[in-house]
Amino acid sequence: MEAVKRLARVAALTCLAALAGAAQPRVVFVTGDDEYRSEYSMPMMARILEARHGMRTAVAYARPTPQSANNIEGLEALKTADLAVFYLRWRELPEAQLRLILDYTNSGKPLAGLRTTTHAFRYPKGHQREPLNDGFGIDVFGQKWIRHHGSTSTTDVYIATAAAHPILRGIASSFSVRSWLYVVRPLHGDCVPLLTGEAVNARGPDAGSQPVVWAKTYKGARVFFTTLGHPEDFQVASVRRLVVNGILWALGREVPSGGAAADPVEPYEPPAAGVPKAAP
Repeated sequence: MEAVKRLARVAALTCLAALAGAAQPRVVFVTGDDEYRSEYSMPMMARILEARHGMRTAVAYARPTPQSANNIEGLEALKTADLAVFYLRWRELPEAQLRLILDYTNSGKPLAGLRTTTHAFRYPKGHQREPLNDGFGIDVFGQKWIRHHGSTSTTDVYIATAAAHPILRGIASSFSVRSWLYVVRPLHGDCVPLLTGEAVNARGPDAGSQPVVWAKTYKGARVFFTTLGHPEDFQVASVRRLVVNGILWALGREVPSGGAAADPVEPYEPPAAGVPKAAP
């Protein structure tokens, strides 16, 4: 009888552990850019979600290097993701890998995207997937690649709306980042701009303010997007908190009144941004 009771207790504890695991959202970060060091910033954000918010995470990486446009390892994790975070730039993935991404984005599950994900793909002219070059950014996240103000500029960021949105909790009313400002107006779909940016040392036309953070929906799911994402941006507390707030909001979870905890778990010292020069 005592052995039966012990087995029952073990079974009960196992069930509780399984339920606790099921209650912890699984967030999958998909990295693959050759300019902004997402292979450093996104794992850092994943560790924050795990240590500060009890979430489960996985990170998919371009292999063998971030410059490898036709291979991302770890995309199978999207099959069990509760939310996916995309930080991609000009990928030309094989159909099997692309299908894992499209299956997720079409699933009606929540999404987050950063910076160059407006131009996640660059398939050759005439390729059957060429429409994704602009269409993925426009349809899923609200805009395609247009232009930016150049790497010698920076961006001053301001809250764009007087309305209280959960993503803005604990965010400074103004702050500066190293990211050069992306031109994104006009946004597509049901985008709600939350933060705007103004280029410092702007280059070219469209020197006025531009949205840098917005919320929208896709396939009935919540979507958080920001054009911020330079590696140095993540040294700014408001940027880290924006990403965590955005993930919590997209998951339908409560964002704390003072904003989500977003202190780094380990020292964050990313390499400098910049596209590697081709070998002579």
